[in-house]
Amino acid sequence: MNEIDGRSRMAADSARTVDKTAGARPAASPGPAKLELIGIGKEFRTKRAHTQALSGIDLTISDGEFVSIIGRSGCGKTTLLRMLAGLLSPSAGQILIEGRSLWDGTKADTSVVSQLGVVFQEANLFPWYSVAENIALPLRLRGDGKADRLARAAELAELVGLGGFESSYPRELSGGMRQRVAIARALSTRPKLLLMDEPFGALDALTRERMNLELQRIALATEATVVFITHDITEAVFLGDRVVHLTPRPGRIRQVKTVEFQRPRSIDVQTEAAFGAMERDLRHALDDDEKG
Repeated sequence: MNEIDGRSRMAADSARTVDKTAGARPAASPGPAKLELIGIGKEFRTKRAHTQALSGIDLTISDGEFVSIIGRSGCGKTTLLRMLAGLLSPSAGQILIEGRSLWDGTKADTSVVSQLGVVFQEANLFPWYSVAENIALPLRLRGDGKADRLARAAELAELVGLGGFESSYPRELSGGMRQRVAIARALSTRPKLLLMDEPFGALDALTRERMNLELQRIALATEATVVFITHDITEAVFLGDRVVHLTPRPGRIRQVKTVEFQRPRSIDVQTEAAFGAMERDLRHALDDDEKG
């Protein structure tokens, strides 16, 4: 375990030093719409209660864009992500992925869902499968051959900084490493959209910081379009091309802030005055939400 943790720290530390010129690009590179949310609403009804979780969500996310979503607990962030993942149908509105409707009433289009990658707060790895087997599981489920699965798993293990750990098991990995496996698994099918629901929420502060750097590197390398749910304002600003702020229930978009810092970003960007000002503005807005 010590050897694995040590090698993982070495890989993460190397990612911490970011080349500010190689591969540099503006924070947001507008392209064709990858994801469109049109008038999205969600209500939950039981015999005893009626809850309006989300209302009137309109948002367009461009190809290759990284969008962070923040808001107070209970504002509907996870509900929104579950609808985007094809796990929960909207009560109103339409979700389009590359112009194709994700939902037909209460039924998700499986051909669209198959183009999505999802990472939750818990890695949810199978303990009896190795790292390579966990990464390749979606490929196995869709019927890819073993040689192709293992080749893709090795490629992704290298991408997320786990090269050499393909034969290891989840019990032998740290929390941060298990989340890397979960990210690699979500990327295995080359998804058109990567959905992440507080994937680093259970990690300690230093590991979370390293994982932020790793995720940025992976997103740039794969040119992924990412929707990222978080409670952490610093994390939202550091990772996002835009930060979407949802109001308390029913969740509506209160504001959308564009993050202008060029990519790739080093941790040092968090010490810049403009970064701090954006954090403060978002924090004050969230405080106002709490006051009602």
